[in-house]
Amino acid sequence: MKKLFIILAAGLMLTSCASKKKYTELQNTYATLQDQYRQSQDDLQAARVTLAENRATIKSLEDRLAEAKSANEQLRASYATLQTSLDKSLQQSAEGNISIAKLVDEINASNKFIKQLVEAKDRSDSLNITLTNNLTRSLSREELSEVDVQVLKGVVYISLADNMLYKSGSYQINERAAQTLSKIAKIINDYKDYDVLIEGNTDNVPITRENIRNNWDLAALRASSVVQELQNRYGVDPKRLTAGSRGEYNPIATNDTELGRQRNRRTQIIITPKLDEFMELIDQAPEGEE
Repeated sequence: MKKLFIILAAGLMLTSCASKKKYTELQNTYATLQDQYRQSQDDLQAARVTLAENRATIKSLEDRLAEAKSANEQLRASYATLQTSLDKSLQQSAEGNISIAKLVDEINASNKFIKQLVEAKDRSDSLNITLTNNLTRSLSREELSEVDVQVLKGVVYISLADNMLYKSGSYQINERAAQTLSKIAKIINDYKDYDVLIEGNTDNVPITRENIRNNWDLAALRASSVVQELQNRYGVDPKRLTAGSRGEYNPIATNDTELGRQRNRRTQIIITPKLDEFMELIDQAPEGEE
């Protein structure tokens, strides 16, 4: 009987050791799977960021292609007009009413003017793409989830969510926004030939705070806060800055859901090439026939 008890005890000890070893192996396997899961999540997030950057680049290229096609059509129309003018002038020249040499000079002047406009536009488009790429690369993954950067018709739009910029229910800038605004301000300061419009937008829920009459006021105050932050804290030239409000009247989503209202509560930083160069070119345009 005593021998049987000893045999049973030995068996139990062996079983216990085997179970503990199995448990240790399972723990190690679980830890390995956790590491693999975290790595997969990091890879997935990186892939999402790369996809967003690629989509922004594709959108910019598509917009440039559309604009180039439009410019090409305008050039064709200009050429047709000049050809008509040439035909008319040749007819009049036969009658002794116009000098061919003068007409050639006018055509050359027109072609030079068109070339200047195209070169100015191409230079602006290239700067816009460079600006957008520099800004996108400077933002962190977390910031990219709350900042939307697009180029539409030669204008750079940076859209920032209100909960990232302002204290809750307020137009005061919070500290969380400082890092993002500093990066945007650096880009703005690097591209000094651009004007900057800060545009406030809200949802359609009426504001109930004292001294703020409506959403027009709230959006304007928020835009003004960003303008003053860029000027006073980051040294952006105030002559380049404009604060504006569109209130609740420029929604990008429905106001019937919380998610839609959240998307509509935003502040846009709109960066546009200065129009001075283009206006100077327009002023220098060759005069047409009376």
